[in-house]
Amino acid sequence: MSMKANILRDANGNIIVHMQGDLNYDHSLPLRNELQTIANSNPNTKITVDLGAIDFVGSSGICHFVETIKFLKENKTNINLSNVKPEFLRVFRLFDMNEADYVAEIMNFDHDDTENLTCFANRTQTFEN
Repeated sequence: MSMKANILRDANGNIIVHMQGDLNYDHSLPLRNELQTIANSNPNTKITVDLGAIDFVGSSGICHFVETIKFLKENKTNINLSNVKPEFLRVFRLFDMNEADYVAEIMNFDHDDTENLTCFANRTQTFEN
């Protein structure tokens, strides 16, 4: 599948990038270039990347995406992520714990369902012999 990104402005002039489809290696580099162009053209604008319609995240795609977000944050870009699915956070964790923790920290994620993967289903304790 392909990836599509719609770029919108809200009434306050903030930019919202609605992404849908698959975030994989083929799509991550054009997305990186587009986000950097948007950030450079709008240095004082809040940019929100809406990940709610992302269906698949590949490990190589997440690598470039995390590097892009980290680069933009380090260069004082006001960028945030919204509608981040738990599956997306799991791929962050599989990619690189340090990068995932860094991105989760700077993005102020409310919770991370992968924090304790030793739980069985929704129970915190399971039967042990």
